Amino acid sequence: MATVFANRTMTVVQLVPALHSGGAERSTLEIARALVQAGHRSVVVSAGGRLVAQLEAEGSRHVTLPIGRKALSTLFTVGKLRRVLRDLRPDIVHARSRLPGWIGWWALRGLKPRPHFVTTVHGLNTPGRYSAILLRGERVIVVSQTLRDYVLRHYPDDIEAARISVIPRGIDTEAFPYGYRPDDAWTRAFFEQYPQLAGAPLLTLPGRGTRLKGHADAIELIGDLAQRAIDARLILLGADEPGREAYVEELRQLVRARGLEDKVVISPARADVRDVYALSALVLQLSNRPESFGRTVVEALALCRPVLGYAHGGVGELLAELYPAGRVPPGDREKLVERAAELLRFAPPIPPPRSYRLVDMQSATLSLYGDVVEGVPVA
Repeated sequence: MATVFANRTMTVVQLVPALHSGGAERSTLEIARALVQAGHRSVVVSAGGRLVAQLEAEGSRHVTLPIGRKALSTLFTVGKLRRVLRDLRPDIVHARSRLPGWIGWWALRGLKPRPHFVTTVHGLNTPGRYSAILLRGERVIVVSQTLRDYVLRHYPDDIEAARISVIPRGIDTEAFPYGYRPDDAWTRAFFEQYPQLAGAPLLTLPGRGTRLKGHADAIELIGDLAQRAIDARLILLGADEPGREAYVEELRQLVRARGLEDKVVISPARADVRDVYALSALVLQLSNRPESFGRTVVEALALCRPVLGYAHGGVGELLAELYPAGRVPPGDREKLVERAAELLRFAPPIPPPRSYRLVDMQSATLSLYGDVVEGVPVA
């Protein structure tokens, strides 16, 4: 990617709470990488985390400041961040979360020259003055049409539609190649680790260990399929995580109550998500509350794997566009098992991805940066 604006390089500072994991954090790294590849200077300010090493290895600079910690002491980072910005003299400060947005907004006061302020709304945040900081950007990025509609509905007096740009997250089609299948050695090792998953179609629900992800609905689905004499297996991929032991035990109790011990695995996070998806007959997205986007939907479809999900929020938006056969009404167990049975019998063909690609997201974001720096008026 060789994007240069007005024959000059830009300095862009992104503000996030930390760099551990999550959609906003992944997007931060992806844009940082694109900036460096395009010859620009990329800086990220956060409390740090396991992704810092990757960020720096890819050519960006990291400044450690706890700008996302919900404590009174965080106010003292305003002056520290102002000094960092005064030293860096960035063209753009891009806030990707609410508290870092407030800290960044206050830090920009009095800076001359004043950097441009850009924001991204990544989630369906609770409406209110605290969340409204993310609408103060000269340009406001949202990750789906669902989120654009949400912002305009809840903040009709705070933002005009012209300042909002819909830039969906994108997936790396080289990391998730169309039609990919895991090799025999990986498959053999997977089933040796989880022998109860062998011998029947595999359903995968990826997601951290939180009730919002709909793990219980996935377990009930396997039980409901069994009652229809349809044999299937389930892996709750990434649900078994530190600090969520009580919740995971609830899920195990449900598994035992339904007599599904030989059909369900609750696993920790794995680095080989692509292989698990590619092995799956269905990838599930059963969040019981609307989400702003559904990256796992796009990842699975990019691999040519069918997706079954609740048709609300960003997930419903993606399924309506990319795989309508996988949509079911939220919380409707009867429709869920019916559609699962249909897709296990015959899943409609999935074409190679032509949208929601990482390169598209990177290009659109860097183009927006260029418009801001060059003073291109909003439409």
